[in-house]
Amino acid sequence: MSGAVKQPPPRPLPRPMSPPPPPRPVRIAVPGAPPGPVVPLDMDKLLAARLYAVAVRPYLAGALFALHVVEDRSVPTMAVDAYWRCYVSPSFVSRTPMEELAGVWVHEVSHLLRDHHERSARYAREHGEQGPGQRLRQNVAADFEINDDIYGDGLPKPAGAVLPALVGLPEGLLMEEYLRRFSMAGRTPRLAWLDCGSGADGHARPWELGPEGSHGLSRQQRDAVRFRVAEAITGRPGDAPEGWRRWADEAFHPPQPWRQLLGAALRAAAGAPGPGEDHSYRRPSRRSAGVPGVVLPSLRRMPPRVCVVIDTSGSVSDAELGGALLEVAAISRAVGGQRDLVSVISCDAAAGVAVPLCRAENLELIGGGGTDLRSGFARALRSRPRPDVIVALTDGQTPWPSAQPSCRTVVGLFPRPLRTVNEEDPDYVPDAPPAWARVVPIG
Repeated sequence: MSGAVKQPPPRPLPRPMSPPPPPRPVRIAVPGAPPGPVVPLDMDKLLAARLYAVAVRPYLAGALFALHVVEDRSVPTMAVDAYWRCYVSPSFVSRTPMEELAGVWVHEVSHLLRDHHERSARYAREHGEQGPGQRLRQNVAADFEINDDIYGDGLPKPAGAVLPALVGLPEGLLMEEYLRRFSMAGRTPRLAWLDCGSGADGHARPWELGPEGSHGLSRQQRDAVRFRVAEAITGRPGDAPEGWRRWADEAFHPPQPWRQLLGAALRAAAGAPGPGEDHSYRRPSRRSAGVPGVVLPSLRRMPPRVCVVIDTSGSVSDAELGGALLEVAAISRAVGGQRDLVSVISCDAAAGVAVPLCRAENLELIGGGGTDLRSGFARALRSRPRPDVIVALTDGQTPWPSAQPSCRTVVGLFPRPLRTVNEEDPDYVPDAPPAWARVVPIG
């Protein structure tokens, strides 16, 4: 109809508002960073891989949990420094399967356990080899020593892991042997990506936090971690491959006569008449048969109480203090594993408190000043109960007690030159340990 009024078209219903798209990440150009979009670090996946590594390599648990994770996008894959920090690339974690990531965990911690950073630095000093090319060669040689026997049995080999067959060499050699037997001629371009950090070759990287950074382990703490892993390997000898058993038996505890001498001196002092002896009615004496109606106690030998006096003066190095802690742990095993029978005194110019041994790696050795072990001996003799044996670990540059202690004494001497320089007295010569002490040179 012409007169009809046109109706306006129906208005469309409003669409529901959709949430705004998430902001796109901005990529910051970092020299050496791998190509690709920026991804956050999947910490859950990384820690799950570490738990998987602990499950398949339980003897490495103490070392794996001692590593502190540091996220850094300039790291090619994963790397460690000498202070037990593990630097992780988020993109590498994202693209690597969890089982292979567990293999990388074991690989990196193996560099630290086998002390590759100090061994590489020592090799470079002895052979005068420096520079980026030598750094890469040392890293490759360290990988050869590790990769030949750590994979398999639930731990798949990560992609790109290098083996000694790459350069036509047999498996089972040490890093130093590989360094003497191969060169990087023609191999540098395809292996240039390989970078396990200064923990593998002793050369500091730009991304590393250094000795003053946070969450680094001291030398004593590092030695304690190695000692726990070595104990775990030797305690269950069938669970670790040959390379790890060799490391625990020889590389970490090299056979040295002084260790046997120190152990023999301690056993001789503890086994002498007097120390560790006491009367007990648990087993009547055989002489009771000659005295009817009277029960006589028998003389029983108990594990001796040992007090270890450690010289913590400024002339004793950190390495020697770490070795002293290892000797303390060995002494606790020598008395049957009863750690309540062993106490430790830190002593420089003054003696500290006698601390009962609970765990050797938790002891704090306090000192750094002059040396006077007389106060340490006096403190040991005043402790209750009194020790049966005193073991003094020192460099010998100390005055000695004028009178023989009322218990057996063993002195372990750190190596020193025959004449020690003293600016105030050019003719100064340290006093020799007294004749009443059993002296064992250490090292």
